Amino acid sequence: MKILGIIPARGGSKGIPRKNIVVVGGKPLIQYSIDLGLEAMREGLIDRCIISTDDEEIARIARNLGGDVPFMRPAEISNDTAKSVDFMLHALSFLEQLGEHYDAVLLLQPTSPLRTIEDVRSIIQSFKEGSSESLISVYKEDHVHALVSYHIQGGIGIPLDENHNVGGRRQEHQSIYVRNGAFYLTSSDYLTREQKVFSSRPILYVMSKSRSVNLDGPEDLDLLNKILS
Repeated sequence: MKILGIIPARGGSKGIPRKNIVVVGGKPLIQYSIDLGLEAMREGLIDRCIISTDDEEIARIARNLGGDVPFMRPAEISNDTAKSVDFMLHALSFLEQLGEHYDAVLLLQPTSPLRTIEDVRSIIQSFKEGSSESLISVYKEDHVHALVSYHIQGGIGIPLDENHNVGGRRQEHQSIYVRNGAFYLTSSDYLTREQKVFSSRPILYVMSKSRSVNLDGPEDLDLLNKILS
């Protein structure tokens, strides 16, 4: 099975300006994903790992860090409304024109820098041995479920479950698993056929909640700096 790793690094970012190259734990955020991709290639876990970016500065920094930037991402799939599957399909199509064909795509978002090579080994093995066309990483959440969750309308809480106020022990409710954005691994056939990043019944790879920080806003940046320092 040939696997292509893709590190998405769009130039635009609203929550944290220039998020993909902001310094976290003493180095550019994107470096964590580049280093992991290079290590995965050295171990033969994936066959190639590229950076998909529309930004010349990010491309230059990525190349200086040893990253593979074979093209610049077109503007029409780099705006706020573009979907992840768009740049994944673009990368597959570009490389196919060069004679490179891949059976699956591993998405390594820079915003999840707490992944390890052990994680990559595990997800590749699970994907190869599994019967689903995709795998996603999650964390286990024991304390959040419908009975303690609400929508809000005009300052009033609208319960997700009508039994929210009848009592009950937390231990009686089933745990849920929440996507953490660290890994998406999907067959190329599924991506092309369904134009979705992952299937309706994906394999779940469970990570600890403490390693599931996904950089989105300033609070996440502070937390990651503390962890990585």
